[in-house]
Amino acid sequence: MLGFDAMPLREAMTSDRGAPRASDPVGQRAGGLCCARMPSPAKTSDDDIVAATLELVRLHGRAGFTMRDVADAVGIQAPSLYSRFTDKGALLAAVEVKLWERLGRAIARAPRSSNPVRTLTAQARAYRAFAKANPRGYALIFDAEAERSEAGRQARAAGLEPSLPAFEALVGERDALMAARVLTPFLHGFVSMELAGAFRLGGGLDAAFEQGVASILAGLRLPRRERIRKPSRATGD
Repeated sequence: MLGFDAMPLREAMTSDRGAPRASDPVGQRAGGLCCARMPSPAKTSDDDIVAATLELVRLHGRAGFTMRDVADAVGIQAPSLYSRFTDKGALLAAVEVKLWERLGRAIARAPRSSNPVRTLTAQARAYRAFAKANPRGYALIFDAEAERSEAGRQARAAGLEPSLPAFEALVGERDALMAARVLTPFLHGFVSMELAGAFRLGGGLDAAFEQGVASILAGLRLPRRERIRKPSRATGD
């Protein structure tokens, strides 16, 4: 964050402030003239800070580092960091946005097909692969302690966007968001248990994951009147 006080080239060559005295070693070597001062080093950007925080999250998890660790990682003083991000919660909120962007790109890279079931199955696999490759970062995506913000809401919407055409092809535009809200909890719950080592009864997890995705998509494919049943007045079910 600290930089030199740069001056225009002409001013630097004519000003007592910009040119060394003849008695100065640099002035003697240059015949009493001096070049303009070196350009200021590039300032640390918010993106630099978020990138460094992402790496700390990857290595240590959300609770395994401090704001001072972040400041040290990017080579600035802690007060400078707090002038950009008021606290760790605000910084983690920015990290969450970046993680949603990365998840969205991973989903968008999944193979697409004219068959929405195939497309959504491929995207579900991409979702799982992303979580397994970024376990500590993934934990921030649905972190209950995360600060709610408009940027976070927009990032979630952007993360869903690559899947919306397939959901719309499967259930119609009217029910696309509903369908996403049916599949996503399964994906999140499955990969969260997988990352936590919570499947302890043996058996193949890959087959279970594929069966779960296939079952949900098959149910969503049913006609709307069969998928959505109004509660019974008699039972409340």
